Amino acid sequence: MQFIYIHGFNSSSLSHKAQVFMQWCDANGHNCICHDLPHRPANAISLLSESIMACEEQPKLVGSSLGGFYTTVLAEKFSLKGVAINPAVHPGLRLRAALGPQTSWHGDYEYEFTQEHLDELIAMDMHSITQPDNILMMQEREDETLDWTEAVAFYRECHQLVFRGGHHGFSRFDDVLELIERF
Repeated sequence: MQFIYIHGFNSSSLSHKAQVFMQWCDANGHNCICHDLPHRPANAISLLSESIMACEEQPKLVGSSLGGFYTTVLAEKFSLKGVAINPAVHPGLRLRAALGPQTSWHGDYEYEFTQEHLDELIAMDMHSITQPDNILMMQEREDETLDWTEAVAFYRECHQLVFRGGHHGFSRFDDVLELIERF
């Protein structure tokens, strides 16, 4: 099985979930691609689209936070299965507060987050999901970064797992890996 793991805003392949997922894939005989995405949304989508088209078999997408948004966009575009974990909903609006200097979570790059970044996110945003059977949305209700009710409402026609407690990092990630595989 081929997976593409998509990290969130200012994150990288060094994130806890990315590392856990790549190790789990390796231990279970699955291929996993996890790019360090460019900070420009259009460039990130372009890189991910190229990766999808280069895969020998249809990949399954798994993304967290902004990566959950990218997962949803790409699952729609390529008719793929996608798992969106604590996904960002309408990030072009949500990330306005982030305008200005940014440093990646793992300290490997700095950049200026601008209105152009927001415009790129707004341009790829969706009003609804047209292939809801292809999406599994997983959400923890104590996500301190994103409003879990927005995700539940936006993904209302999709498969959903909503958990009590947790946090934005998705505390149950290790427990849902086999479910991700089976979806």
